[in-house]
Amino acid sequence: MSSTKSTLRLAENTDDRGDITEAGADRLVAAVGDFASIASTSGCGELMAFATSAVRDANNSEAVLARVREETGVRLEVLSGVDEARLTFLAVRRWYGWSAGRIMNFDIGGGSLELTSGGDEDPDVAFSLQLGAGRLTRDWLSADPPGKRRIAVLRDWLDAELVEPAKVLRAAGTPDRVVGTSKTFRSLARLTGAAPSAAGPRVRRTLTSSGLRQLIAFISRMTTADRAELEGVSADRSQQIVAGALIAEASMRALSVDELEICPWALREGLILRKLDTEMGGELVVAR
Repeated sequence: MSSTKSTLRLAENTDDRGDITEAGADRLVAAVGDFASIASTSGCGELMAFATSAVRDANNSEAVLARVREETGVRLEVLSGVDEARLTFLAVRRWYGWSAGRIMNFDIGGGSLELTSGGDEDPDVAFSLQLGAGRLTRDWLSADPPGKRRIAVLRDWLDAELVEPAKVLRAAGTPDRVVGTSKTFRSLARLTGAAPSAAGPRVRRTLTSSGLRQLIAFISRMTTADRAELEGVSADRSQQIVAGALIAEASMRALSVDELEICPWALREGLILRKLDTEMGGELVVAR
């Protein structure tokens, strides 16, 4: 019926101790309170509230969750990394259907990278790695624009981090379709020539490794403000789009992927589908 979004960038609002900062917690409390109010005034019968990597990995997550509960009345459920990966994969499978065969999916969030592969609704292999675009922007790319040397070092580091996960994913079987989900992948595809969102969700959109390399060479020389002027990059995503592009490039390189397809469904839809399956008496597809 409706969609409302608020960009919190909690992965970037984490201090050197690994705690979500007071400013980050303030933004989270405000957003949850606003959304709970919207749900109430819209006549929503049930609220499903979930938190992912940035809250999951924070050292002070319990204190932040308690504050959200006390100030908004909303209890946030923290998804594990593997559940996040599996739920996203469920959404991708339902979007493409059984005829898609074995699917390999990449999902880049602010705090983590999810990699999955499987021929069923539940993937055979599911990884959740602390390689999110916000996290790497904070840890690696603080300069604006980032320096060439820093980008080269980050590329090498990403390659090393993905060696073992890539081995397991390749051993699981050759995919019939490779897919990318998340706002980061949609933005990267748009920047390399894919159709805009106004064209509708069923237009086929792809991202190629060659197009991605050219894009990185272009946007890595730009400031955050200049990147925000590009069509397909929102102001709140412009800071972390370079890190997101490097993660996408490294993932595709590690798994020898020349082209992937952009799926409009991701974690949100996976959560809804799981809810519907459970309430309708279907099999719960997420392994605990």
